[in-house]
This record gives sequence, C-alpha cells and structure tokens, in this order.
Amino acid sequence: MSQTQDRPALLILDVFNTFDFPGGDALYRHALPAVDRIRRLRERFHRKRLPVIFVNDLLGHWEYGFDQLVDHVAASGPHGMSMVRALKPDERDLRLLKPRHSAFFETALPSLLHHLETRQIVVTGIAGDSCVLCTVLDAYVRGFEAIVPTDATASQTVERNDRVLAHLRETCAVRTPASADVLPD
Repeated sequence: MSQTQDRPALLILDVFNTFDFPGGDALYRHALPAVDRIRRLRERFHRKRLPVIFVNDLLGHWEYGFDQLVDHVAASGPHGMSMVRALKPDERDLRLLKPRHSAFFETALPSLLHHLETRQIVVTGIAGDSCVLCTVLDAYVRGFEAIVPTDATASQTVERNDRVLAHLRETCAVRTPASADVLPD
C-alpha cells in the first residue's frame, strides 16, 4: 500500500436531518454528544489537510443539491438548525448525496476515494445501526479499512449503537477507538 493510501478520509454521514420521524427525538438526543466529537475530529482532519467527505441522505428531495438540502434542514426546526450550526460544510469539505442507507450505494464515493488514493475511512454520523452499519459493510466488501469511533456515531438508543459496534468489530475487524484517539494532535 502506498503512503497516500495509508492516509484516512473522514466520512460524516447523515448529520443533516430534520428528525421528523418516529424515534427522531431520541436519535437527536443521542446524536448531540456525537456531533461535538465529529466537529472536533473534522477540525483535526482539516489541520492535517486530510479529506473530509459529507455524505447525506437526500431525504426524498431529488431536486436538491447538497447545499440546498442543508438549507432545507436548517429551516426545518430547532433540531435541524442545531446540526447545521454545528457541522455546516465549508470550502474544504467534499459533499455527496445518497439515495439509500449506504454511502457507497449509487454514489460517486468509490470513485472519489480512488481519486484521493485512500483505502482507509473513518466513518462517523447517524444512525449507527442503519446508515453507518450499511456503509461500513459496503466498505468491507470493497476492501476498505474502516474505523468507527465509538463516540462519534449515534442510534436511537445506546444499546442499539453498542450492538452494531460490537457486530462490526466481530465480523469485519473494524477498529472502534474513541474519537480523540483518531489522529491525535
């Protein structure tokens, strides 16, 4: 593996959400601490000039581009606005929309990671037991090394999130360190 392929890319999944669904309030409550850790991890990736890639569900709005989706979420109410305030992408961040759970399914992510010459991804975001799980499983079958920081993902309950992290460790040899241990300063 070349030295560039050893450099990780940070994936931030589905943080821009209206939380307007059954269980949305619970997911939002569990996501708040994770969002702060994602923000700090993103800052470390920026300082080291490593790629940060937002991949977000298009929430049924096929007509939107990424920035339009973020604006929609910001206008959706206090939950959406707080997520946008915490993590709104800037000019350094790459952005992709996805139609389904996995960040790899029908997106340009595989081509983008090939262009970036990386085989290692740090996967963060919500929901751990859905989109994070599907993305990591797809990464595994494609030969990517995935790292999922335990405190930078959230599900509707702590138990659900813990179960999926254990499953990924056991079945895919995914490392699950604390976010502070990923790219320490």
